[in-house]
Amino acid sequence: MFAAGPPSHTLRRLPLSLLLLLPAGGPLEDVVIECRWGTFVRYHYNGTFEDGKKFDSSYDRNTLVAIVVGVGRLITGMDRGLMGMCVNERRRLIVPPHLGYGSIGVAGLIPPDATLYFDVVLLDVWNKADTVQVNILLRPPHCPRMVQDSDFVRYHYNGTLLDGTTFDTSYSRNHTYNTYIGQGYIIPGMDQGLQGACVGERRRVTVPPHLAYGENGTGDKIPGSAVLIFDVHVIDFHNPADPVEIKTLSRPAEACNETEAAKLGDFVRYHYNCSLLDGTQLFSSHDHGAPQEATLGANKVIEGLDRGLQGMCVGERRQLIVPPHLAHGESGARGVPGSAVLRFEVELVSREDGLPTGYLFVWHKDPPASLFEDMDLNKDGEVPLEEFSTFIKAQVSEGKGRLLPGQDPEKTIRDMFQNQDHNQDSKVTAEELKLKSDEDQERVHEEL
Repeated sequence: MFAAGPPSHTLRRLPLSLLLLLPAGGPLEDVVIECRWGTFVRYHYNGTFEDGKKFDSSYDRNTLVAIVVGVGRLITGMDRGLMGMCVNERRRLIVPPHLGYGSIGVAGLIPPDATLYFDVVLLDVWNKADTVQVNILLRPPHCPRMVQDSDFVRYHYNGTLLDGTTFDTSYSRNHTYNTYIGQGYIIPGMDQGLQGACVGERRRVTVPPHLAYGENGTGDKIPGSAVLIFDVHVIDFHNPADPVEIKTLSRPAEACNETEAAKLGDFVRYHYNCSLLDGTQLFSSHDHGAPQEATLGANKVIEGLDRGLQGMCVGERRQLIVPPHLAHGESGARGVPGSAVLRFEVELVSREDGLPTGYLFVWHKDPPASLFEDMDLNKDGEVPLEEFSTFIKAQVSEGKGRLLPGQDPEKTIRDMFQNQDHNQDSKVTAEELKLKSDEDQERVHEEL
């Protein structure tokens, strides 16, 4: 099969039409790469004489032929017979003597003037000029943004050789492959092949070996000089500089003003549905039959959700796209994959003005000038918890002050009482009673 010396000039030359190409089979689905002059090929073959006797076989050696076509390294008949073949195509080549080993033959193997029969299956083909091929299999109708350099992408893939042999798949690990694009973390061909993809897109990326694992291959699954095919499903992607994306879905008929919108420190109740970008549902407040509660800016929810709730009016609905650095990060959380972008649909149910940091109760106007006397209901010069609680609840019910929202009022009042009962004797005296504002002012003077 390999090149021999020049054929004898006395050899009767059979016409080229006797080089028969009988295709049987076809290329791998829509990946069509034809063999041409100067391409590198890998193929199996059986070589026989006209009577069916085998003289050579790559199968017996369990080794593919790996060689460049059209540069004189093969007999002329094989060079010509491989032209135009596609991967997984099978051909029978009938090679006349003058396109094989001529009147000389190969001592002990090929007799002189022998017509040779080759049954060939082509398993790989590529050219040094080949680039990455991208075939889009499915693109979502809505694609507001595409993958670009420095984005972090989570995707599933099946990796096969051109003959369909699987060498790797993320599905078997039940975990996406997560990587930055354009940073050299993956083979150059995949770096190029993922550019321009949309969330939810499925594409086939065909990578020549010089943009994959080169002449040496890798491991025991990817041979040297192998073309690789990746069937990719992009789950999501983000950029480390991404903010929270906010889309208003609906607003109440009467829009709220700036003072009525949710802001840092406010106590809010809201319903939400949380999912991944591929639609996988994660959590929902509706499953619990009650709205979620949080004080904005108190680090009680992920930062992205906290930001997305700010500025909402009661009754407003929003969609929030939260990148992982504003959600659960690279490690994820229970039920949330690492580096996952989250989609929230939120509806603000109620909002209460918050209190300044460190405050449990604030007066709407100036407090009473005779605060202790008003609080000492039985006028015995001492205020136990019961009197303290009765007084504070009266101020709230009369609209003169308000407690810290989002916390059990009874607990808040007990905490207030403990803060005033400096000697912890279960009663507050006139000397112990101090407003929070007065305590803060005294602390400033002490520091000064």
